[in-house]
Amino acid sequence: MMEPLIAYLHYLSIIFTAGFLVAELVTCRPGMTGEQARRLATIDVVFFVSALAALATGLLRLFFYAKFWAKMALYVIIAALSIKPTRTFVRWKRAAASGAAPAGDEIAGARRFIHIELGLLALIPLMAVLMARGIGR
Repeated sequence: MMEPLIAYLHYLSIIFTAGFLVAELVTCRPGMTGEQARRLATIDVVFFVSALAALATGLLRLFFYAKFWAKMALYVIIAALSIKPTRTFVRWKRAAASGAAPAGDEIAGARRFIHIELGLLALIPLMAVLMARGIGR
């Protein structure tokens, strides 16, 4: 009875993770203001919380229900990639307190990482489809 609930919470947390990652991409753009930089840091915290929920439910599924390591490996890569933008957003938030706005090249770099994260995140459902068909288990 718990497996469907864990699966539902897992999928829901992945949807939230993707949604907040897209929100980061939309907010992190050239010409953003200090206020937008502060908002970006807040969005990143919520992204982190939803990503932790996806990780926790994913680990439960991995160890107790379904064994598929490729999805977990992709998730770990995404988590590692997200460290650099998170550190950048925190720095921008501090700088925004003094009225400074992020530089264009820094924004472009952060956006590049977010694009890569989103691309890898889009592969996770493919891994789930393959797993459901008995490939890679």
